[in-house]
Amino acid sequence: MADGITTGDLALMRDGDGLLGNNGGGLIFILAIFFMMFGGFNRGPMPNPDAATQTQVNQGFTNQQLQQISLSSERNNYETAMLINQQTNNILQQNNTNLINAIQGFNQVNLNIQNQTNVLAQQIQAVDAKLSACCCEIKTQMLQNRYEDERAANVALRNDISNFQQSQYLLGQTGRWVGWAGSGTQATPATGA
Repeated sequence: MADGITTGDLALMRDGDGLLGNNGGGLIFILAIFFMMFGGFNRGPMPNPDAATQTQVNQGFTNQQLQQISLSSERNNYETAMLINQQTNNILQQNNTNLINAIQGFNQVNLNIQNQTNVLAQQIQAVDAKLSACCCEIKTQMLQNRYEDERAANVALRNDISNFQQSQYLLGQTGRWVGWAGSGTQATPATGA
C-alpha cells in the first residue's frame, strides 16, 4: 500500500477484534496512522507534495535566468535585424539617389554635347557658306580682273589702230612729204609711201 503501511501492519489489523480488539491490534493501527501523519519512525514531518526541493528551486531559477537571457538575446537579435534592415534600406535609397544623379548627370553631359555639336554644325555650315561665297567672289574678281585687263588691252589696241589710221589718213590727205628729224636732217622716207 501507500507510504509506510506494510503487510505486517495489515496482518495486525486483521487479527484483532474491532478497533481496539483483545490483543491491542487496533491501538497499534491508530499509532501507525499517527506516526505516518506526523512523520514517525525518524522520518521527520510528512513532505508536502507541492513543496519544491532545493535542486528544483535552483533549477527553476536557472531556467528563469536562461529564459530571460534568451528573451534578451531574441530582442537584441530583433533590434539588430531591424537596424541592419534600416541601414540596408538607407543604403539602397542612397544608391538609388546616386544612380538617378549619375543618370541625370550623364543625360546633361549628353545634352551639352548634343547642343555643342549642333552649334559646331551651324558654325561649320556658316564657314562653308562663307568659303563658298568667298571662293565665288574671288573667282568673280579674278574674272573681272582678266576682263578688265583684256578690255584695257583691247582699248589700247584700238587706240593704236585709230592713231595709225588717223596718221595714215592725214598723210594721205597732205600728199607726199618727208619729215625732218629734230636734228635738222632729213628722215628716212617711209617705205610704201
